Amino acid sequence: MSDEVYNVLFLCTGNSARSILAESILNRDGQGRFKAYSAGSHPNGSVRPEALELLNKLNFKTDELRSKDWSEFAEPGAPVMDFVFTVCDNAASEVCPVWPGQPMSAHWGLPDPAAVEGTEAERRLAYSDAFRMLNNRISIFMNLPMTSLDKLSLQKKLDQIGTSAHELA
Repeated sequence: MSDEVYNVLFLCTGNSARSILAESILNRDGQGRFKAYSAGSHPNGSVRPEALELLNKLNFKTDELRSKDWSEFAEPGAPVMDFVFTVCDNAASEVCPVWPGQPMSAHWGLPDPAAVEGTEAERRLAYSDAFRMLNNRISIFMNLPMTSLDKLSLQKKLDQIGTSAHELA
C-alpha cells in the first residue's frame, strides 16, 4: 500500500452544498490517504445552513468549511490535485481552469438539494439523499486499488462511479 496522500477537489457551481458535503466526507473517511477540498465556478459565498446542519448532526467538523472560487486551486502555491470531480451538471459543462499536474477527473453529478422547494422535511430529505449518494461514491473511490491500476483503467473506474453509483444507493 502506498503512503501517498492524494489531493482531491470537488467542484460545483455555488460551492455551498454538494461539493461541501463531498469535501467533508472524504476528509473524515479518507483521513491519512486523501485530502479533500471543494470550490465553485460561481461560489455563493456561504455554505448552505441545511448542509451544515446535516454535517453537524452526523458529527462532522464544519468550522473550516467555506464557499470559495475554484481559481484558488489554479494559483501558484495551491495544492496540486491528483483528482478533480464535478458534482453538478453546470460545473461539468463549464470551462475549468488549467489544473497544475493534470489531475484525473470525472463527473459525478447529482441533484442539487439547494434547489428543492417544499416542506422543511422535503428539503432535509434532499440533503440526506445527496449525502448518501456522495458517501456511496466516495466509499467506492477510496477502495479503488490506486497503485495497481494503470491510468486508463483508473479513469474508466472513476467515470463508472459517477454513472452507476446511484444504483448502489
